[in-house]
Amino acid sequence: MSAAKLNETAKGVYIIAATPFTNDGALDLQSVDTLTDFYLRCGVDGFTLLGMMGEAHKLTADESIEVVKRVVGRAGDRQVIVGVSHAGLENVRRLSHEVMVAGASGVMVAPPAGLKGDDGVYNYYAQVFQALGPDIPVVYQDYPQATGVYLAPHVFERLVDDFKQLVMLKHEDAPGLAKLTRVREGEKKPGRRRVSILVGNGGLYLPQEMRRGADGAMTGFAWPEMLVQVYELFAAGKAEEAEDLFDLYLPLVRHEVQPAIGLALRKEVLFKRGAIKSPKQRAPGSSLTATDRAELEAMMTRLERRLAASGRSHKLAAE
Repeated sequence: MSAAKLNETAKGVYIIAATPFTNDGALDLQSVDTLTDFYLRCGVDGFTLLGMMGEAHKLTADESIEVVKRVVGRAGDRQVIVGVSHAGLENVRRLSHEVMVAGASGVMVAPPAGLKGDDGVYNYYAQVFQALGPDIPVVYQDYPQATGVYLAPHVFERLVDDFKQLVMLKHEDAPGLAKLTRVREGEKKPGRRRVSILVGNGGLYLPQEMRRGADGAMTGFAWPEMLVQVYELFAAGKAEEAEDLFDLYLPLVRHEVQPAIGLALRKEVLFKRGAIKSPKQRAPGSSLTATDRAELEAMMTRLERRLAASGRSHKLAAE
């Protein structure tokens, strides 16, 4: 049974799911199952599929739908958001309707590279909302480091005012703390909706973003239980305890967001934790050297030692 549609009240941790492949590059549906179960045991509140770190551009159209159906079928009451970004608007429209039929709760759309100026951004999304219709909830993926498209806060506010199906901002601008504050301050104006804001960038700035009004995280850090616990501590008013926990993981948060090899590191961790059968990416993809793997193993061992010293231990395996 599919979960309810996404709305402005979404909060918590929506994990950006990796896409597992076999050593030969085939889609590994069994590992999709074990990875989904792993994320569920970590306590995630929802899933985001076919994101930039999910190798969506390497999947066929049929494979994309198969992944969505597979996760929706195991996710229970957890909401599933699906990335549908594409250079062609018709492709965005078609995939959006297909994934909603498959049980998704909403879709995420990033602006195509090359959009110019505030009017260019507004007009593109106006076309997206018209093409999708009012019944498909939409997440604006704001990741200018990858798209080259800057979203000004006043443009986002205008979109929120004009299009009710825009229910969430995936905030990944960096530095972007001032933007997050500006959006939250703008929502205090009479008659303006407060939308959900989930943050990315591997969780690198999560404590500061939570303090500034974020509702949680939408990222793929390979220790999702940390993201969940940090969110829950903040929600319980225990911000200092949340930051203390985050600090234990910070070396690995930082390590995993390295350009070029970040996904290779993330999939290696998921492999070592038993969530997937192979850390391989579908070609073309990055890979780790023997030194990279030894370095990562040492960092993971150090994390377990620090967690044990603090009275915590997170040896969560995919059984």
